[in-house]
Amino acid sequence: MENVIEIHGLTKKFGNFTAVDNISFSVRKGEIFGFLGANGAGKTTAMRILCGLSVPTSGGGTVAGYDIVRQPEKIKRHIGYMSQKFSLYSDLKVWENIRLFGGIYGLSGKEIAAKTSEILAALGMEDVRNSFVSSLPLGWKQKLSFSIAMIHEPDIVFLDEPTGGVDPETRRRFWELIYDAASRGVTVFVTTHYMDEAEYCDRVSVMVDGRIAAFDSPAGLKRTYGAADMDGVFRILAGRAVRKE
Repeated sequence: MENVIEIHGLTKKFGNFTAVDNISFSVRKGEIFGFLGANGAGKTTAMRILCGLSVPTSGGGTVAGYDIVRQPEKIKRHIGYMSQKFSLYSDLKVWENIRLFGGIYGLSGKEIAAKTSEILAALGMEDVRNSFVSSLPLGWKQKLSFSIAMIHEPDIVFLDEPTGGVDPETRRRFWELIYDAASRGVTVFVTTHYMDEAEYCDRVSVMVDGRIAAFDSPAGLKRTYGAADMDGVFRILAGRAVRKE
């Protein structure tokens, strides 16, 4: 299958500290790819580089066909991004958030109007279009955030711990959105601290001390490390970490 992310020898240093240490991997089109690691393992730094927000110290690669060093602005236009910490403006109404992010992603006014109607209908949120985001239940905020991250029909969507702090039922429904996106050929690159969610990924990488310590399907990793579940795999690998958070 076609690779939409190809990374070779990626390294990022901050002074004498090596946050990301010579990592290489690829991600396929339409794949749900789990990018795991304990706090301080380097996964956030690596993701920032892949999203065109930071420049590597050495190494390189492509995201959505664009060079991570020379073409970061083109990468930004071809990816979506959703974070647990910040995805929507709470003091704006639902339709205002859609309009704002549609403009940021470069859609025309006509396209934004069409997408607004499409998103609200798909989410069953027509009746709350004029409600402030701060008043919405968390599950609705999640669905809206994800839909907005997909508003410009990106090749890849990056999800940075998107289900943190929500109940299991809400997480399950959110993953239904992920499966639907992947079925339409969108590549989903997700970080999570919930190891049951790692089980839902096609393939998983686990970072330890800035390096990729393991890379395989969840079933393959469990066989390799003799673990009953991904939580067991993660505990084995994270236990090998030397540096502090």
